[in-house]
Amino acid sequence: MNIGIVLYPTFGGSGVIATELGKSLAEKGHRVHFISYEQPVRFEYFSENIFFHEVSVSKYPLFRFPPYELALTGKIVDLVKYENIDLLHVHYAIPHAAAAVMAKNILKNTSSINLPIVTTLHGTDITVVGRDKTYLPVIKYCIEQSDFVTSVSESLKQDTIDYFDIKRPIEVIPNFLDIKRFKNLNNDDLKRQIATKKEKIIVHASNFRKVKRVDDVLKVYTKIADKIPAMLLMIGDGPERKSLENKCRNHKYGKNIKFFGKQSRIEEILSIGDLFLITSETESFGLAALEAMACEVPVICTDTGGQKEVMQDGKTGFCCSMGEIEEMVEKAIYILEDEKRLQVFRKSARAHAKDFDQEKIIPNYEALYQRVLM
Repeated sequence: MNIGIVLYPTFGGSGVIATELGKSLAEKGHRVHFISYEQPVRFEYFSENIFFHEVSVSKYPLFRFPPYELALTGKIVDLVKYENIDLLHVHYAIPHAAAAVMAKNILKNTSSINLPIVTTLHGTDITVVGRDKTYLPVIKYCIEQSDFVTSVSESLKQDTIDYFDIKRPIEVIPNFLDIKRFKNLNNDDLKRQIATKKEKIIVHASNFRKVKRVDDVLKVYTKIADKIPAMLLMIGDGPERKSLENKCRNHKYGKNIKFFGKQSRIEEILSIGDLFLITSETESFGLAALEAMACEVPVICTDTGGQKEVMQDGKTGFCCSMGEIEEMVEKAIYILEDEKRLQVFRKSARAHAKDFDQEKIIPNYEALYQRVLM
């Protein structure tokens, strides 16, 4: 198959999954065309079956905001015509599905080409952006006009149906990872550089947006460190990082809190962790938690959205009520205070993560593509 994949090229879950999906499809012999405004972050190697097409937006004084959606539409039309793309898989509803539907209509009316569209809903396109009434009719229309629609969790599927009053089928295909890549690397040298033998290492990774409630990460860590010697490693970047970093500089455990920024090899840091902490207001899937579990790191997370589908509460870690700091602290200490218990959680986390290996999940997309092209 000759597949076009439209994605955001950033470290967020949708961009990571779209890139890894394309790379895996290329290894299986499919031709994959990534379409975005810059090269995806996990697009790390050359392959004869992978092509990247940059969307360039013309700068014109009349436009206060560059019309990216129109530029993307034009790029899709051009590629379908001249690269003979069989189908288009768009990740994120706004603006990707909107551009895809517009391109489909242009191609149908000008070239008699039928462009099948698969739209994958990832989360904030529904739970945050989608709740803005300005975008509601556009998102609803794009979902209904796509040939197939998938969601990364049952929770997100239900949110989409309820909020947008969707009548059409939505198929759940969960996010995935490469279990051969995401594993505990036993990097004792790095661990010794970060912490002493007595200190536990707590890890958080996100894009530091308000929805991640990163202040709660600091609150939970502080109460853990009051009882157990611990380090806090913060991975990622975003609008809330600077404010939190300033708080940590004057914090009583400030010297034990380290900010690592964006990391393309996050598994190297996860491998030295003893506990992964995620305090989000909402998570449509929880890819960061899954990556931690694959690296044998138990997880304390909020019981929102798809995280309950990724986790096995009480086995791979614990799901706690959002904002319940004391509950998170209690569960975290329960895991960390007993080394034998910690090892049991580690093994359970790894075993469960294997259920989301890409070799099990990606064939679902291939089968879906075949149905689209029938």
